[in-house]
Amino acid sequence: MPRVKGGSASDRKRKKLFAITKGFWGRKKNVYRRAREAYLHALSRAYIDRKRRKRDFRRLWITRINAAARSCGMSYSSFMNGIKKAGIVINRKMLSDLAINDMAAFTQLAAQSKSALGK
Repeated sequence: MPRVKGGSASDRKRKKLFAITKGFWGRKKNVYRRAREAYLHALSRAYIDRKRRKRDFRRLWITRINAAARSCGMSYSSFMNGIKKAGIVINRKMLSDLAINDMAAFTQLAAQSKSALGK
């Protein structure tokens, strides 16, 4: 029985992987076994970091809101509590954007928050 090497399929497979790992450092870009390991690791990190990005942005928004709330004489937690009690439905991303780009509007929200808390 003749020997079957299947070289063309293997070449395509390697070429595809090396195209994906182009730009990786060291042997991770041109040694098949190391490239495959790096590729699989990169896929898992990409999945993890898609989740982490959401956490990081929420932390950033909260930090910005806290800084703006403190400039209005409130803490973040009391500001958010007052906003909820006042019945204002606005997410942290928009509050953060207001704190950066429209401080006058944020100050009005802080005033409504304070009045809802009875301060």
